[in-house]
Amino acid sequence: MITDRWAKSMGRISRIGSFAISSSIKENQQQPCITCTTFNILAPIYKRINHEDPSCRESDYRAYWLARNHRILDWLLNDRSSIICLQEFWVGNEELVNLYEKSLGDAGYVSFKLGRTNNRGDGLLIAVQREYFNILNYKELHFNDFGDRVAQLLHVELASPISQWRNSNIRQEILIVNTHLIFPHDSTLSLVRLQQVYKILQYVESYQNDFQLKPMPIVLCGDWNGSKRGHVYKFLRSQGFVSSYDTAHHYTDADAHKWVSHRNHRGNICAVDFIWLLNPDKYRKLLKASWSEAVFGMFKYLLRRAILTESDAFAFLKVDNEDCITYSGFCEALKQLSLTGHCHGLSDEEIKDLWVQADVDGNGVLDYKKFLQQIWSSTAPDIDDNKNGDQDDGSNDAQEQTIGFSVKNAVLFPPEVEKGRWPEDYSLSDHARLTVVFSPIRMPCSQLIC
Repeated sequence: MITDRWAKSMGRISRIGSFAISSSIKENQQQPCITCTTFNILAPIYKRINHEDPSCRESDYRAYWLARNHRILDWLLNDRSSIICLQEFWVGNEELVNLYEKSLGDAGYVSFKLGRTNNRGDGLLIAVQREYFNILNYKELHFNDFGDRVAQLLHVELASPISQWRNSNIRQEILIVNTHLIFPHDSTLSLVRLQQVYKILQYVESYQNDFQLKPMPIVLCGDWNGSKRGHVYKFLRSQGFVSSYDTAHHYTDADAHKWVSHRNHRGNICAVDFIWLLNPDKYRKLLKASWSEAVFGMFKYLLRRAILTESDAFAFLKVDNEDCITYSGFCEALKQLSLTGHCHGLSDEEIKDLWVQADVDGNGVLDYKKFLQQIWSSTAPDIDDNKNGDQDDGSNDAQEQTIGFSVKNAVLFPPEVEKGRWPEDYSLSDHARLTVVFSPIRMPCSQLIC
């Protein structure tokens, strides 16, 4: 049963959801909008209903999980977001799958589901409104790693009524990714999450190259199981992605405490659900370079956590009786920091790639100066969020034009999480639902910065 408080909040979200599309295409309105929702709906196989008995799960009680998922669907269909990305979708239960597919289909959505590998029971679902998008392609990415995680890639084209440049040569395509990264049960899994994001970006890059696609907006949705203080966040920022929620609220990278989106099984609250946006004029640098910087950032974090100064860190990396770092010393240091030497550590190829990035002159050693420049001080370029969506409206005809997105608004539900609090009476999931409003804008294509 929906309480008055939730009903008021539903109205608030609805005004941002379908209303943002329908009202903005009326005459004299500025620009049409599309909306995107990401939501980890907590698979019944994981939902504990008896704290004294952790083995007692909601999946054992049909009436419980069916009622909760009917409520989730009611919210989603009331919002009517243009794009819906769900995580922990219970693909292993045919009744629930049919419920979602029929309800979304009847509401005008095209949906795609993907289970995690090794029959883990849950997975992903992505759905888009037929009225607003033409489906160009759908791909699935299996990480085949320790966490059996997967990702979905959907390539769509804007269609009427939100396509405002139908008769122009402006490309109107979008890449949408939905994923759920592994939970960092221990510190070594932070590297696995970083590797999973790297695989996603590699796959997107390969897909664009294989089909000879020009830069287009990329929207990454999901449960990233990491906060704004983490390495995944910094890695995506180094690639030009912006957190849509933070952009809408004018938060900086330092505002990690302003909002939360998840209360985990340990009782901790944190912000882990993001809708990332990369506009086609924001491509920053080569992916491998950003990956190396991200790993070196983790490397430096681990050393600093041990209270090592830069000179101490250099000494830690050196081989005995040497005044420089060799490849063997570098490998041994990675092993001591638990970045290698186990099943989900760095691969031999990844280690060699890191060494090549550090040993820029190829002489096989790193002296103190090179260590400072290539490892200790390796940082990604600063990115100005304020430029997101505020570009010129296409007067520069010298460059090829495409569409991008301006972030118009973003809302988390329940509303308490926007203030960094978790409401005790919220029972839809252990995650908040995030909805973002995008307005398509015209902008020039950019190129990679090497």
